[in-house]
Amino acid sequence: MTILGKKQMSEEDIKLNYITPVILDGWKGHVTMETKITDGRINISGNIVARSKPKFADYMLYLNDGKPIAVVEAKDNNHSVSHGLQQAMTYAQMMDLPFAYSSNGDAFYEHDFLTGQEQQIALEEFPTQEMLVARYYAELHSGKGISDMEKKIVSQPYYSSQSTYPPRYYQRNAVNRTVEAIARGQQRLLLVMATGTGKTYTAFKLSIACSALTLKRESCIWLTEIFLLTRAFYRILHRLKRPFIKWTFPTRRV
Repeated sequence: MTILGKKQMSEEDIKLNYITPVILDGWKGHVTMETKITDGRINISGNIVARSKPKFADYMLYLNDGKPIAVVEAKDNNHSVSHGLQQAMTYAQMMDLPFAYSSNGDAFYEHDFLTGQEQQIALEEFPTQEMLVARYYAELHSGKGISDMEKKIVSQPYYSSQSTYPPRYYQRNAVNRTVEAIARGQQRLLLVMATGTGKTYTAFKLSIACSALTLKRESCIWLTEIFLLTRAFYRILHRLKRPFIKWTFPTRRV
């Protein structure tokens, strides 16, 4: 017998008693809670600078550490099952995720971005990691599925160490989309990123991701105008025992 009735429970109570146990049953080790998506918009008023409230996802479900696959938003039981779906869809679109879910503790409501379909799912029938990953692979490319090479790329984890930090959501999107396009056989790609968005970091992650796969690319040229931008890259290559050649071109004063 519970201390509180479902209608008296807070959102956190609903998550603890109903949603979290179901998700952990099929996603243990591949789920994070209260995952920060953004640090919050920077607001400037005269000489005063302040950030808006950061965005957090209640649950983030992962194929691997470099590939989130779904987001779940929870609400208390005084809201409908689908009440949090729009918020989940907004986060999913930001992070390029194929599935978005909402729940009030009675059931789950799903939006599938690959098919455009929505459905309500019984609480105990929430898909496990194996089930959702299998659906993801099968629904890609308008239901045609993916090749073994693309599957290998999608499941490739990111390089990480004590000296690295996780990518921001748009950096993760850039790396994943680029590597997946290369796997499909696309020969020329262009990434356009604004100043301060981490172009060097993204290019580094992209280089490591490509070098870890058999993409018929035997070399990678890393060009920078500032040597400091290459130091971290050199250190990582040493740790990975990857061969590299460094060229330094003299600058010409005008």
